[in-house]
Amino acid sequence: MTRPIIAILRGVTPNDAVAVAAACIDAGITRIEVPLNSPNPFDSIRRMADAHRDIAQIGAGTVLTPDDVGRVRDAGGTLIVSPNCDSAVIMATKASGMSSWPGVMTPTECFAALQAGADGLKIFPASLIGPAGVKAMRAVLPADCPVYAVGGAGPDNFADWLHAGADGFGIGTALYTPGLRPAEVAARATAIVKAYDEASL
Repeated sequence: MTRPIIAILRGVTPNDAVAVAAACIDAGITRIEVPLNSPNPFDSIRRMADAHRDIAQIGAGTVLTPDDVGRVRDAGGTLIVSPNCDSAVIMATKASGMSSWPGVMTPTECFAALQAGADGLKIFPASLIGPAGVKAMRAVLPADCPVYAVGGAGPDNFADWLHAGADGFGIGTALYTPGLRPAEVAARATAIVKAYDEASL
C-alpha cells in the first residue's frame, strides 16, 4: 500500500541511490525525490528510474529552473518538487508531462501555483505556519487539491497536520542522511510508515 509521503533523499550518491530507493519502496514510500544540490543528482535519478520506474515515481527536488526540469525528464524522472513557486518551472514541468509540486507559503502562492498547473502543493517550510496555518489555508483551497507539509512535519506530529487538513508529507532527514546504509533507511522508512498509519486512523 502506497502512502502519501515523498522521500527526500538529499545527499544520496549514485552508487547508493538504487538500494536506498528500494528500501523506501519496500516500506511503502513510492514517491522519491533527489534534491538537485545532491552529488551527481541526474545520475542518481537515472539509475533509480531505470531500476524502479515501474513501481515508484522518481524525480527531483530543489528544482529551480526550466532547464533543470528538462534534465530531470531526460534522466527518466517524472516528479518535480521545488522549494518555491515559479510559474515557469511549473509550466515547463507540465509541458513535459511530469508531476509538479511547488513550494508555497501563502494563499497567494497557492493559487498562483494552481493557476500555473501544479498537481499538488508543498507547504514549505511548514514549521513556519504550523498546523493552524494549514487549516486556515485549507478552508479556501480547492477540496481536491493535495496539500503536503514539508519541513517540521514528521512521525511525532503527523496527526496534528492531518487533522489540520494536510494530505501528506515530504520527509527528509528523519528518513535519510548521507552515509546511512540501506538497512538503516529501511528501518527508518518502516517506522515512518507505521507512524503515518497510526496517525491516519
